[in-house]
Amino acid sequence: MNVSKRQIGLGIATTLVLGNMIGSGVFLLPASLAPYGGYSLAGWVISAIGALLLAGVFFRLSKRAPRAGGPYAYSREAFGDCVGFLVAWVYWIALVGGNATIAVAFASYMSAFVPALGAHPLYGALTAMAAVWVLIAVNIAGIRSAGTLQVVTTVLKILPLLALALFGFTRFDPHLLAPGPHAGSPLSAINICVAATLFAFIGVECATIPAGHVRDPEKTIPRATLLGTAIAAGLYIACTAAVMGLLPASELAQSQAPFADAGRLLWGGWAGWLIAGAAAISCFGALNGWTLIAGQFPQAVAKDGLFPKFFARESARGTPVPALLVAGVINSLMVLANYSRGMVAMFTFMVLLTTLGNVVCYLFCSMADVVLAHRSGRPLRARTLLLAFAAFGFCLWAVVGAGKDAVFWNFVLLALGIPLYAWQARSRQFAPASG
Repeated sequence: MNVSKRQIGLGIATTLVLGNMIGSGVFLLPASLAPYGGYSLAGWVISAIGALLLAGVFFRLSKRAPRAGGPYAYSREAFGDCVGFLVAWVYWIALVGGNATIAVAFASYMSAFVPALGAHPLYGALTAMAAVWVLIAVNIAGIRSAGTLQVVTTVLKILPLLALALFGFTRFDPHLLAPGPHAGSPLSAINICVAATLFAFIGVECATIPAGHVRDPEKTIPRATLLGTAIAAGLYIACTAAVMGLLPASELAQSQAPFADAGRLLWGGWAGWLIAGAAAISCFGALNGWTLIAGQFPQAVAKDGLFPKFFARESARGTPVPALLVAGVINSLMVLANYSRGMVAMFTFMVLLTTLGNVVCYLFCSMADVVLAHRSGRPLRARTLLLAFAAFGFCLWAVVGAGKDAVFWNFVLLALGIPLYAWQARSRQFAPASG
């Protein structure tokens, strides 16, 4: 790619990882973790270690050979076209499904300022769809526009969370972290907390996907991946601990907005509005970052001949307009499905695929790290092998913890990808791996 088109530096790449990780879920997690008290912090720490192991996998893969497409590109290079296509298929479905859920969460948080959005489902749906299409327009305008917005929204979402963590510890009560009577055994409680917190780290791979637009990708992508993951991990643990040390578990478990309740306790009623605004900005920023990925990812796969050719087309500004428009249409249909009583089950089904689909891709990438290191011709270091298998084991733990329903439907999704791969293989000749 022309060097002039490489518009993503370390700052934007880091906020792409960090901003895509910090979405809507973190604002609700303290409520779901409340019954487990201090065990939840152990769960956060284990999830953070797992996320850093995965960041290490992408660090090594991107340093060895940064390729547009991230998880798909590395899986394809290690295991061939078929596995590469299946990883791309699962990841793309998870990607567009996840964007719809973020858009709906954005509309939900905006209802704190405009109650009609919550009272009238159609208004909420239109707000979510408006967010989708505004951000598609931003991304079509150019990757620099999307990157600038990503930096701004990431800063705006982090500042209130950082303030809550810092001021929260001034009134922190460690006795509130005692596990509740229904927490179960320590191992069981920690397992549940790891499963709940892992998905807050989805997005660790984001800097690897638009590799063709990154300046000095061999250095920038690995650094951004580790830096973004480490900052997110620290912020998550600090914020959750602060909130759980401010509010009793019984009150926290019933809270619809735990961060807002903690803010009101610290600063008064106006803080609820501040946290609601931070949550809305958080969703909007995450949706912007994932919209960028929703364009760049299928474009990279199409350039290798594994997705239809029209996904590879781009505008004079270098943006993948067809891929963005397809994502926007699917997002809009899913948003409408969420607000249609007869189609709620379909929306829930897509959310299920979204969460575990990313982890399935991480499983393949963990092993691709070993395979590609072996093929490099250099001696395979024991440390690399140990870290890659540790990341694989963590992902496997997450798959088991996700439950049989999630595993079953992701298996079905993978199986559906096989005839699609066969059709694509019949209809066109695959291009060589990009790079």
